[in-house]
Amino acid sequence: MPAAPLLFPETPPRQLHEWLTADGHVLALREWGAATGRPALVLHGGPGSGGSALLARVFDPAHWRVLVPDQRGAGLSRPRGATLHNTTDHLLADLRRLRRELGLERWFVFGGSWGATLALAHAADDPAAVEGLLLRSAFVGRDTDVDAFFAGSARLQPQAWAALAEAAGVAPQTGTPALLDALQQALEDPAAARREAAALAWRRWERGLSTPAGDPGPLQGEDVAAQVDRLRVQVHYLRHGCWLRERPLLARAAAAPPVPTLLLHADDDRVCPLAGAAELAAALPQAELRRVPVGGHDPTHPGLAAATVAALAAFARQGDFGGGR
Repeated sequence: MPAAPLLFPETPPRQLHEWLTADGHVLALREWGAATGRPALVLHGGPGSGGSALLARVFDPAHWRVLVPDQRGAGLSRPRGATLHNTTDHLLADLRRLRRELGLERWFVFGGSWGATLALAHAADDPAAVEGLLLRSAFVGRDTDVDAFFAGSARLQPQAWAALAEAAGVAPQTGTPALLDALQQALEDPAAARREAAALAWRRWERGLSTPAGDPGPLQGEDVAAQVDRLRVQVHYLRHGCWLRERPLLARAAAAPPVPTLLLHADDDRVCPLAGAAELAAALPQAELRRVPVGGHDPTHPGLAAATVAALAAFARQGDFGGGR
């Protein structure tokens, strides 16, 4: 589905920053909008998907300074697809460092899907840094959520599911832990053909769940390699429960600051069902859950895009999202 026309026009990034970590990662961060605008940290999903100009297009560039980092192994960060020294704790430490490097005391934080998970974990980890939270299509990150994403959704797309299992080299009825192990092995296989087959099968199946538009069409060349790297990072996180098993996201929510917090979620989201967002909202006394009747898991769907643009415009005007719980 093309980006909704209500989004702000796409522009090249105004600035690119890079920082080298002590363990060999190069972190990239792109800026859009006004250099003196209100800082907004925008966290991409995946994990592993990387940032893009699309993530900035829900922000009014006259008001916001939009900061889009590529998490470890993703996007312009290097080495792309790397899983060594790449955990949720590493990402949280990176966010603390990026804020210091940019000389910012506080920022507004926005994330979608896995980006919403990381946004809330960051708010709990560095609460004084956050002046507001917008969590779109939130992913809670429990093993049950991962299992629902995989085995629980097999009946919704039986053909795409069978193709994914075949590419991973397992039977369609294989349980989620074994499937994730097989997908990791396929995505790290020395043979490019096997890596690419697994990545493309995963992409077709995932897109069919995310949006009514379904399969976005074939990829070629570098785009296929980028998909392999994206999913290598994603399966690495999912196999390890996103490093949220010892301190689950719902438990971390108690440490989040009492700032304006909005959860936007589509009723028909088949990747991250509404029930998870409702549990998060219940764990955040300061939060409002605002439901969108139709939108799936697609941030460009007109329903989700319009709700996101409106929420950000309200925060820009008055420092909260309007309405109330």
